[in-house]
Amino acid sequence: MLQVENITVRYGHLVALRDVSLAVNVGEIVTVIGSNGAGKSTLLNAINGIVPTARGTITMDDKVISGLPAYRMVGLGLGYVPEGREIFGPMSVADNLTLGAYSDRHRSVLSTLGDVNRFTNGENVRNNLERIFSLFPRLRERKKQAAASLSGGEQQMLAIGRALMSNPKLLLLDEPSLGLAPQVVKEILQLLVKLRNNSMGVLLVEQDAVAGLKIADRAVVLERGHVTVEGAARDIMKDERVRQAYLGKTVA
Repeated sequence: MLQVENITVRYGHLVALRDVSLAVNVGEIVTVIGSNGAGKSTLLNAINGIVPTARGTITMDDKVISGLPAYRMVGLGLGYVPEGREIFGPMSVADNLTLGAYSDRHRSVLSTLGDVNRFTNGENVRNNLERIFSLFPRLRERKKQAAASLSGGEQQMLAIGRALMSNPKLLLLDEPSLGLAPQVVKEILQLLVKLRNNSMGVLLVEQDAVAGLKIADRAVVLERGHVTVEGAARDIMKDERVRQAYLGKTVA
């Protein structure tokens, strides 16, 4: 589904990623682990068109997407949950979710926000809202509340729900467990497994390396912008160097 081939990303003279390659298949979770500053967020931003690549190619369903602007990615089947959630605090939960259905193919959503019946694909939006509310019942209970009034866990659910509103083929998540209670983290990871089992691809950057590896099919270790280890997640959990650097004594 997704193929990243030898991409390099620079910020001025600083090389953030160098010759990075990875792939995500249909119905697969791939997790990216590494220390702070390794280039994990830059990798997701490059895939999503937020930062340009200096060289290399990114393809989605065999179509080249590297070089395309970020606003095109939703229509191509990419959903993105950024670090820090980036929800629209003053807006209601329902309006935040409705914005997730917006793409360059459906620009009318901006002028019809709050009136789903006037949206070009109003029925699809209503169906997707119902699907998100079934995945996250707490969002249904709070659908009229301002997003800023939600707890941290609820805001993360909202960010994921917003990304799912466009029916993506591939979901990119940047540190979804950061700052959340263990029970909320467990719920989110269980949801990712459910999405994987429904044939969605998931590319997960996760600061809790153990949690990410436990649900992943494959994993990539980034160090200083390079891929140093890749393979089946179960094998990487047994890699002694990875265990010492990222897993500590939490894995028996």
